Amino acid sequence: MALQWQAGMTITAGRLAEITPTWSTWTPTWSTTTGLHLPSLGNASVACDYCQTGGLVVCSFDIQFGSTTNFGVGALSSDNWVFGLPVASAASSGDTLGFVSMRMSDNATLIGRFQANTSTTLRISVDSGRVDATAVSLVGLIDSLSPWTWANGHTLHGQFQYRAA
Repeated sequence: MALQWQAGMTITAGRLAEITPTWSTWTPTWSTTTGLHLPSLGNASVACDYCQTGGLVVCSFDIQFGSTTNFGVGALSSDNWVFGLPVASAASSGDTLGFVSMRMSDNATLIGRFQANTSTTLRISVDSGRVDATAVSLVGLIDSLSPWTWANGHTLHGQFQYRAA
């Protein structure tokens, strides 16, 4: 373990490398709150990455669902999706970690929140109406049927951050 920074220490390339975050890719696990009706990414396009500086974890989350993505068919709207975190979190369940855009089409876009679920998972809530002013009947936490029936080409894109456990 490196020494903590102290007054009078010389800045060296090695010391700077110790505090410079490096971005890493990760593919979040995808499950449900009950562990039933499990979804799978199939041929989804996944571009998720994160970096950690000290106890701060910063994440970018970008998934475009594909033609072979399984959304957990047969799931009830109460079997909400959960996604795995790249590093365990110290956040409490329900804490807001960041924001996410849920996109079905140019007009059918919603804004939601990434929320801590457990120390190793997050969930996503719907927190806005659609940009085309169409009513959203299924709000709350997302799943295979909420806020709409998910399909090929739909996306989740956002950023979040949290304190590592």
